[in-house]
Amino acid sequence: MKRLINISVGCIIALVFLNASGCENKKAPQPEQQPVSVIEQPVEKPQPYAEALKILPDLAKVKIATKYGDMIVALYNETPLHRDNFLKLASEKYYDGLLFHRCINHFMIQGGDPQSRGASPSAMLGNGGPGYTVPAEFHPNLIHKRGALCAARQGDQVNPKKESSGSQFYIVQGQLWTDMQLSQIETNIGSTMPGFKYSEEQKQLYKTIGGTAQLDMNYSVYGEVILGLNVIDSIASLRGNQANRPLSDVVMSMEVIQKDHK
Repeated sequence: MKRLINISVGCIIALVFLNASGCENKKAPQPEQQPVSVIEQPVEKPQPYAEALKILPDLAKVKIATKYGDMIVALYNETPLHRDNFLKLASEKYYDGLLFHRCINHFMIQGGDPQSRGASPSAMLGNGGPGYTVPAEFHPNLIHKRGALCAARQGDQVNPKKESSGSQFYIVQGQLWTDMQLSQIETNIGSTMPGFKYSEEQKQLYKTIGGTAQLDMNYSVYGEVILGLNVIDSIASLRGNQANRPLSDVVMSMEVIQKDHK
């Protein structure tokens, strides 16, 4: 009985409270709303090529774009003639629309012939240029490791000074080398450059990432791919005709992304 009384009393109190509140329809005064001033913080947009600019920061850089991806190349200061010529042509859009016209798997991909722009499938390519050559720049620190950017040139018979094509270049894919093979290359180079020796670091590069050591001190190396090495593999592996021109055209375009160098 006591429990029932307690519940009844509770109910009566609740009803009185509800009735009292129900009779009062006026809403409590609300504080006057003021418009909130929102200060938008500027969103920091990622800098284009930020990752590339951190690699070898003192070197000029150029993006080579293809349908298989982009390659970022850094240009060596030890080869200023080739560096400045490449930057000039790239900034003038000389290379835009040209082909990688000669691609050999486990060796290299070559482009830069102005006659390749819009060339028919049967066109013979590889002899075009801007009308000048670039003096050879050989440096013992610059080797044909995988990703090396190098200057194409005519053969020794017509080009004894080994001057480079004004525009044609190749990018090394290459293969792995053994100590014995590198020792033989040193001997071959030493016949014209007495005392030439690979450093231990250079040997390690050839044994681990590969390259085309047989071309060292014979063709000018003036840069390297720092991003997009996989693009070399994609292009080099394409099926080609008897002249090693890919059956599906590989068109390039270039953009200078860092012209300053120290």
